[in-house]
Amino acid sequence: MALAERTPVAGTTRGDAAVVVFTVVSLVWIGALLGVSFLATPVKFLAPSLTLPVALDVGRQTFHWYNRMELVIAAITLIAAFVVDRPRFLRGGGTNGLPWATLVAAFLLAAVALQTLVLLPRLDARVEMIIQGGMPPPSVLHDLYIAVEALKLGALVGAAWLGVVGLRRRAAAEG
Repeated sequence: MALAERTPVAGTTRGDAAVVVFTVVSLVWIGALLGVSFLATPVKFLAPSLTLPVALDVGRQTFHWYNRMELVIAAITLIAAFVVDRPRFLRGGGTNGLPWATLVAAFLLAAVALQTLVLLPRLDARVEMIIQGGMPPPSVLHDLYIAVEALKLGALVGAAWLGVVGLRRRAAAEG
């Protein structure tokens, strides 16, 4: 079945479904990122009854599970983006330009991989040192992690925008 052929599911094409998945997943990921990284994490350090080692341990567990969720979401986003951009790959770019959805999704996956493989293990080691009563030397790792989160947020806003524009174009073409 070709991408442009209609499927029996709600009369949409695979490309339409991929745009919807890409858009919805991007929007859900934005909400999760804002909720975990930019709201819940900083707020927990404002609780006077929560000691620093406990707050750090809770944060470590939160980011461990959040990171696993992000890996799955990043993979889904990349697959959906590739389906969205598949015609561009087959035409070599052509008049439709670069495969933006795939480029943004690949960047997001790379950012999550950087956090998974490089930043989180090092930050976890620092947290463990604090929990054990030590004090690690100053480091830019936390600032780097925050910068990657901010870049991911920007890329996700761009991904959601690409998805919404794609959905509007498809709706206009049918209308």
